[in-house]
Amino acid sequence: MNAQAAPTAAVLIIGDEILSGRTKDTNLNTIARFLAALGIDLMEARTVGDRQDQIVGALNALRATCDYVFTTGGIGPTHDDITADAVGAAFGLAVAEHPEALAILERRYGPGEFNAARRRMARIPEGGSLIANPVTDAPGFQVGNVFVMAGVPKIMEAMLQDVAPRLRTGAVVHARTIRVLGVGEGAIAEVLRAAADARRDLSFGSYPFGFGGEGAVGTQLVIRGRDEAKVDLAEHDPCRELRSLGIDIAVT
Repeated sequence: MNAQAAPTAAVLIIGDEILSGRTKDTNLNTIARFLAALGIDLMEARTVGDRQDQIVGALNALRATCDYVFTTGGIGPTHDDITADAVGAAFGLAVAEHPEALAILERRYGPGEFNAARRRMARIPEGGSLIANPVTDAPGFQVGNVFVMAGVPKIMEAMLQDVAPRLRTGAVVHARTIRVLGVGEGAIAEVLRAAADARRDLSFGSYPFGFGGEGAVGTQLVIRGRDEAKVDLAEHDPCRELRSLGIDIAVT
């Protein structure tokens, strides 16, 4: 990959409970914000069930096209926690108890509490390195460019503390938001198109709000780019054009 390009990442969310709707995923949003602060571009996110073939297929596809892949879910003590085995299969690695993970878990549980189910959480693909878990101690792990973390949001977020120093960072993306009041996005689409055509090195997005009885109707125009000066300049033309049309706006 181009050394000057921003690092790229993908997220693989694992769990039947997510696909069934019983559990609402919040990990994707947390990871996206974490990566944005490091200047890493999140390119794709997928959700798969607790089926090894699906996990292996998705993981191999994502890790081949992105610098980093983050998985959440499936590393607990129960029979459906199969992520370690799936990652091992994806990399062609045997899965075995990691001595350090075993020691961490033995310290965590009292006499008679460290049963066979909890011992499963010490299994990781051979050659993998641990990701610290400051909440419940049971570690995640890294194999190659893949970071395997818990599905419980509080635990997953805590694990990111240990992941951050391992990542190559890039320039942070800056954003400016033009809040257009009282007008739907269809009425200002041409203004946005002209601005985007004039500055193709930046990203322009349109996001309507206020529908379904949520209050005032309007549109947010968001300009994004890694060069803050260019982002600042890019807001001038659409703002001038919108004001000339008598449209109320606010810039943040």
